[in-house]
Amino acid sequence: MFYYLLKYVLLGPLLRLVFRPRIEGLDHVPSSGAAIVAGNHLSFADHFLMPAILKRRITFLAKAEYFTGPGLKGRLTAFFFRSAGQIPVDRSGKEAGQAAIREGLGVLRKGELLGIYPEGTRSHDGRLYKGKVGVAVMALQAGVPVVPCAMIGTFEAQPPGRVIPRIHPIAIRFGEPLDFSRYTGMENEKAVLRAITDEIMYAVLSLSEQEYVDEYAAVVKAEQAAAGAEKERRFPRLPLS
Repeated sequence: MFYYLLKYVLLGPLLRLVFRPRIEGLDHVPSSGAAIVAGNHLSFADHFLMPAILKRRITFLAKAEYFTGPGLKGRLTAFFFRSAGQIPVDRSGKEAGQAAIREGLGVLRKGELLGIYPEGTRSHDGRLYKGKVGVAVMALQAGVPVVPCAMIGTFEAQPPGRVIPRIHPIAIRFGEPLDFSRYTGMENEKAVLRAITDEIMYAVLSLSEQEYVDEYAAVVKAEQAAAGAEKERRFPRLPLS
């Protein structure tokens, strides 16, 4: 109930009025039945804008940190995500990944839309990163199509670290559903999962026109953080007075 209150009364109309997102290819999203919507992830605002313009309800696999944050902000964020029916996902290891897949399959087996960001985390620099194969596993096990989606302009509207979005032109593009039924029964083949995931990411790339990086975003973030820490250790900032 809270999901529809947000979508049609509280948040959805406000988002559409303020950002006036340009929508392309909405007819590619199935009007009924299970499907995966796989998109790029540029901003915290993505969680609100895509559901606001879709005609159907969509359930996202959201990182567990959104449900466990400290303080008033953390409690409010957790309340919002729980009330909107989003599913917390622990991203700390292989077992956590299996749990996320089980949760996602549960949504699909109910004939619903599942939203997923194959990159596994927000892009920290606006580029598109290598996708993780969980989306391929779910597509094959559930036997559902994958609709590629590109969020455009949300990075500029709300880059990492910015709390209140700025007004910026936004477009949301949906591509034709991708059918992977030719790979049925091959969900344990690593090469097949990689090929499917790369095909999905290429479709997202074609829609978003981002620069592509053939590395995992989380790995690049960690490397940059480590390099920054090492630089700080070797060249500590001196007090100004």
